[in-house]
Amino acid sequence: MLTSIDTSLLIEQADQLGAMIKDSEPFHHYIEAKRALQQNKEAQQLIAEFNKMKDMHEEVQRFGKYHPDYDRVSREIRMLKRTLDLHPSVVAFKEAEAELESLLNELSVMIARAVSPSIKVPTGNPFFDSIGCGGGCGSGGGCSCSA
Repeated sequence: MLTSIDTSLLIEQADQLGAMIKDSEPFHHYIEAKRALQQNKEAQQLIAEFNKMKDMHEEVQRFGKYHPDYDRVSREIRMLKRTLDLHPSVVAFKEAEAELESLLNELSVMIARAVSPSIKVPTGNPFFDSIGCGGGCGSGGGCSCSA
């Protein structure tokens, strides 16, 4: 069990790690991309249109293909989503977000593995999820143990 001195040291080091992440290039890219997206009037208009269309789509989905506007709304939301996903500000934001998420996933895996190789870390990335045993002994996980 950790003593209060150990706990306070651990918390202090966690704060330092957080500060280092905030000083990292991926974090700065993320903040810049987020700011650019928020200030881009065209992108914000597309996001507002998409949110409005999403509400319409949810209403139509309640009745499924029997709703008279089902095909039109489904087609329009797919086209709007594609337009939104291809907007340069949105693309830049999603790339920066993925870069930061990758850094955080790597750190999470490193911390977990430093504690124990059998700790599960849900990263959403099969590469990181499959490192080590991944399921604990006796689960037949990635280490193929059967104990």
